[in-house]
Amino acid sequence: MDYINDTFIDCILEPLCFPEHLCGSAPLASSSDGHPVTCSLCSDSFPASEKDQLLKHMVLYHKLVIADVKLIADFPRYMLYWKKRFTEQPITDFCSVIKTNSEGPVEQQEHYFLLCDALPEDRILRELLQQRRLEGVLDQQQKERDDTTFHRACMFCNEEFTGNRSSLLNHMAKEHSFSIGLPDNIFFCSEFLDTLECKLENMQCLYCEKIFRDKTTLKDHMRKKQHRRINARNHEYDRFYVINYLELGKTWEEVQSEDDRELFEDEDDDWSDWQAHPVYAVCLFCEQQAETMEKIYTHMEETHEFDLHKLKTDLSLKFYQQVKLVNYIRHELHQCRCYCCQEKFETKEELVQHLVNTGHVMQLPEISHWDQPQYYFPTYENDALLTALSDSESESEGPNPSSEVPVIAEDISNLKVIKQTSVLNKLFKDRAAVKDSN
Repeated sequence: MDYINDTFIDCILEPLCFPEHLCGSAPLASSSDGHPVTCSLCSDSFPASEKDQLLKHMVLYHKLVIADVKLIADFPRYMLYWKKRFTEQPITDFCSVIKTNSEGPVEQQEHYFLLCDALPEDRILRELLQQRRLEGVLDQQQKERDDTTFHRACMFCNEEFTGNRSSLLNHMAKEHSFSIGLPDNIFFCSEFLDTLECKLENMQCLYCEKIFRDKTTLKDHMRKKQHRRINARNHEYDRFYVINYLELGKTWEEVQSEDDRELFEDEDDDWSDWQAHPVYAVCLFCEQQAETMEKIYTHMEETHEFDLHKLKTDLSLKFYQQVKLVNYIRHELHQCRCYCCQEKFETKEELVQHLVNTGHVMQLPEISHWDQPQYYFPTYENDALLTALSDSESESEGPNPSSEVPVIAEDISNLKVIKQTSVLNKLFKDRAAVKDSN
């Protein structure tokens, strides 16, 4: 674990959690695409598109088997990492050894090596690679949400749209009954629309994918057969939807299938004795808790002279920047380090006293110091304070290109199962807060 800390980023790898008594008993494509992938045990390399050939090579020539390859978010980086590690220590330090034909003659026995996430170092590596990919997805999604330079003509009527992508997507949904989903659930939108337009130029129906002799016949077919939608089973489109990056190794169909099964299983359940427990927010500086955000904000302002609303206004913080700031402060306080001057202390109490004495409570370092991708992820995975963040005030002060986006029906689930079971479920708290604020 120490090695991965040094190799990647200075972050808390294992999810932290507030003690239960504080929380309510009284959450793109590979960065190496297009480059050859080198075997971890020799100098042979294979095109990124021929991953299966590389895996076959490792089994035949090195007796190495990698488990659950489809759950590795960035396979080239994964291979590069283990190539370095295998030069530092014997492969048997990392892999389980499997003996074949164990009851036969010794000369007929073979030893295979299994590399899997049962090894803590491998598991943490896989999670870090997944987090990095999600950081890229969220960054790209935010850029497209804020982009006002979008310019494109409708693929059905050639009417031109300038500004935010949502204007074109909503036009196609309203005027042509063609919806590819909510704008906020899509990224690399221009590339997505290029793919669809190319199919139409080739006289191909977007739903059944049959080829027609001319545009008139294709248009009549899509209208009469109600094929004004994309083929959800065509995995070529998966890379354009955020949902396909949220659960390791699963597409939206698998996620939705799990949700549907849960709905059927719970259909006859008796909820008459169910009681909701209030969600308690915890102070940034002490163990004070409150059942409402107003109370915890008031406590921090009166007791610790910390005003999060003022910082948000003074620095014009967007939603994701507020998330990063809260996570950064939590992270530094957990490390008993002043988030302003970086001075280290033995206890959290000493640090809080330092903040008061020096007036560092409302002083932050340069924004570039804490506005970093690693602070997308909560320091405490059950941090209720994150759910109260909102950029609604800034939205009301000026026009927002996406403020008039209508709700368009989309064939995706509510992600309930993912929120409960995913190793990255802390990310959904951020996503839920964004949707609530919009």
